[in-house]
Amino acid sequence: MNIASLAPLAVVLPILGAALTFLLIRHSRAQRTVSIALLSLTLALECLLLASAWESGTAAVTIGGWLPPWGIVMVVDQFSSLMLVVSSAVSLAVLVYATGQGMADGDRDAPVSIFHPTYLILVAGVSNAFLSGDLFNLYVGFEILLTASYVLMTLGGTGPRIRAGVTYVVVSVVSSVLFLIAIAMVYGATGTVNMADLAMKLGELDQGTRTLLHVMLLVAFGIKAAVFPLSFWLPDSYPTAPAPVTAVFAGLLTKVGVYAMVRTETLLFPGDALNTPLMVAALLTMVVGILGALAQSDIKRLLSFTLVSHIGYMVFGLAMSSAAGLAAAVFYVAHHITIQTSLFLVTGLIERRGGSSSVDRLGGLAKLSPLLALLFFIPAMNLAGIPPFSGFLGKVGLLQAGVELGTPLAYALVIGGVLTSLLTLLAIARVWNRAFWRRPADAEHPDPVLLGAPAARVSGPGAKLNGTATLLPRTMVGSTMGLVVIGVALTVFAGPLFELSGHAARDMLERTPYIQAVLGDGSPVPAAPVVGGGR
Repeated sequence: MNIASLAPLAVVLPILGAALTFLLIRHSRAQRTVSIALLSLTLALECLLLASAWESGTAAVTIGGWLPPWGIVMVVDQFSSLMLVVSSAVSLAVLVYATGQGMADGDRDAPVSIFHPTYLILVAGVSNAFLSGDLFNLYVGFEILLTASYVLMTLGGTGPRIRAGVTYVVVSVVSSVLFLIAIAMVYGATGTVNMADLAMKLGELDQGTRTLLHVMLLVAFGIKAAVFPLSFWLPDSYPTAPAPVTAVFAGLLTKVGVYAMVRTETLLFPGDALNTPLMVAALLTMVVGILGALAQSDIKRLLSFTLVSHIGYMVFGLAMSSAAGLAAAVFYVAHHITIQTSLFLVTGLIERRGGSSSVDRLGGLAKLSPLLALLFFIPAMNLAGIPPFSGFLGKVGLLQAGVELGTPLAYALVIGGVLTSLLTLLAIARVWNRAFWRRPADAEHPDPVLLGAPAARVSGPGAKLNGTATLLPRTMVGSTMGLVVIGVALTVFAGPLFELSGHAARDMLERTPYIQAVLGDGSPVPAAPVVGGGR
């Protein structure tokens, strides 16, 4: 049996889990068991899909027996299957973390009847977006995950969450409407929304129409990916949500936008028509984002700005339109999903243990909880690009590709990338020095918990860490530790991962494997138009 034919289960299993957990509203233990078990099964399936894509190449699955370009197609290639595996691994770790938090807090921030079904629907939407072989099904995937994210964003119903949720909803609706209009225009111009078929037909359009469609899709995806200047909404939206929700949003949702940009730029609009604007956007995203991070005193807002900043690295890799640049971007996406999610989970633990996520109120955490300090230090150094971590390797790959390109704008981005990495280290070092290294009494507004006041909440069984009574349940610490270990594994296995990324990049730039997998081996592949320079 062809393993790739099981690809629809990556969407169906989470939806089935959502239905089952909704039926188990009054049985919290069964609900947790079902959600974790089905997400684990989904991850195992996606690992098989990745192995199949590595061994057998790109494969397409038609839904309902309707052949392309009319029917729905799911495409499994090395890039999409890698994204599936990384996203589901991260989602599983966050789910376990949220389960531990829910048990410890009496499900105040994650109501049993809402959180698990909604979370699994979010995972289904992400998987559908990664597998989609046509623009409208990609839109459906976005809408599934965004609808679920609206609910998760406002869990708890507090004032700040509702206000942030309104901003998030408005921005998301605007980007979705732009995307839908773009899809309608694409269909009106070509008569199809199948991406493999579009790769054949878009080149036949006049340059003005083609550029208009190109720009509209880029703007829609740029909003979702938080590319400057379309990133204004993110730092005010993500930090207000519960810690596990913020973590999964930061790790996954913007990367789905990046994935859509990579897929459409390489498959539908090959060449370098808009490379210069993309490079400028990448440079501004890196620099403006990290300057915003330096001005923050709250760790969650600081990480939200670094999230925006490091999206610039991925756009830089894409904008170079070279195999080396795209391979480094694919590697960096996988790295960043894992590391950024880890840091937000650790921030949830910091807030729980220290009573706040503001560095003005924190101090002495390294002495109070050495394990928590270690869990922060490793992914923080990885994010900053300290060797030999995967963040360093991914950035070096991007910078080498920029030097190979050799244009003045590419050199400007290389300098901007180095500067952004140094400023990221500075921002992270400030958090470390103030929250972990200094004495609690030296904090500007120390939280009473750090000065020896009784803890406001007890965390249930297993709330002993390093011999000190804490607010850190073992489940939350264990899931965070597991994700930090995965981040380290990306460094240990960087060689095979870079090889996989290189193969994925070459296949995407060549386009032949994707088009022929969907439309058949006899399908001709048009040459990529050269507008101003080549790869």
